[in-house]
Amino acid sequence: KMERANTTLVKDFYLTELSDLPEVRISLFVMVLLIYLVTLAGNGAILLAIWTDDHLQTPMYLFLSSLSLLDILCPTVTVPKMLHVFLSQDKRISFEGCMLQLFFLIDMVGTEIFLLAVMAYDRYVAICSPLHYTNIMSKRGCAQLTAGTWLTGVINSMVHTSMTFTLSFCGPNKISQYYCDILPVRALSCSSTYFPELVRLLIAGILGGGAFLVTVISYIYIISAILCMHSADGRGKAFSTCGSHLTVVCLFYGTTIATYVRPPSAYSPKQDRIVSMLYGIITPMVNPMIYSLRNKEVKRALVKALSLQRF
Repeated sequence: KMERANTTLVKDFYLTELSDLPEVRISLFVMVLLIYLVTLAGNGAILLAIWTDDHLQTPMYLFLSSLSLLDILCPTVTVPKMLHVFLSQDKRISFEGCMLQLFFLIDMVGTEIFLLAVMAYDRYVAICSPLHYTNIMSKRGCAQLTAGTWLTGVINSMVHTSMTFTLSFCGPNKISQYYCDILPVRALSCSSTYFPELVRLLIAGILGGGAFLVTVISYIYIISAILCMHSADGRGKAFSTCGSHLTVVCLFYGTTIATYVRPPSAYSPKQDRIVSMLYGIITPMVNPMIYSLRNKEVKRALVKALSLQRF
C-alpha cells in the first residue's frame, strides 16, 4: 500500500469539457446524445437484420455484425461519462475508472483495426478466388478470425494500459481530453514515458502497420481484378460490395492515424478533441448508414425483421 501511495499520489483525474462556453453546453449535450442514440439504433438495426435472416449468415455479414457491435461499444466507453460531465459539471473520474475507460477504448479501436483487415481479406478472397471462397472462409475459419481479432485487441490494450498506469502520477491531474486516452494521460506522468512511448510506436508500427498493409494489398488486388472484368454489370456489383467497406476503412484509418501514430511532441490537445470526436462518436454513427444504404440485402432483412414488409 505504501508503494502505491508513493507512485500514485493522484486519486482522481479531471476531464476537459468539449467547450468552456456555458451557453453551448446544453446544445452540445443534446447533439452528442442524439448522435449516440442514432449510433445505437443504426448498429442495433444491422445486428437485428443479420441475426434474424438466414440469408445473411455468410462470412461478410458475420464480420459486419462484429463491426456493428464494436461501433456500439466504442462510443459507449466514452459518451455516457461525457454526457454526465455536461449535466453535472463534475469532471472527476477516479484513477480506476480512468484505467478501465482507457483499457476498453484501446481494446475497441485495436479490434476494429484488425477486423477491417480481416474484412478486406474476405472481399479479396470473394472477388479474386471465388471458387475457393467457401473452403477458405469456412464457418470455422470465420469464427477463428473473428475471435483472433477480439483477442489481439484485448492483449494489445492490456500492454498499453498496464504501461500507462504503472507510471507515477503526482499532479497536475487535469486530462486535456474529454475521456482517458493514452497520450493525454501519459502527459500527466511525473516519471519518464520514453519506454512506454517506444513500445506504443513499435506496436502501432508492427500490428497496426501489418493490418493496414493487409487492407491496402487486398484492395490493390480487388480493384485490379474488378477493372479486368469484362461485364459492366459484374464490375458494378463488385464495386458496390467493396465500396462501402473501403469508405469505412478510409474514415477510420484517417482519424485514428491522426490521433495515435505520431510522437508525443506533435500532440495538440484542441486538435485532438476534434479528431477523436470523429472516430469515437461520428464514425460509429456513419458506418451503419454507409453499409445499410448501399446494401439491398441488409435493408430487405431489416424490413422483414421489423415486420414492415410491403406486399
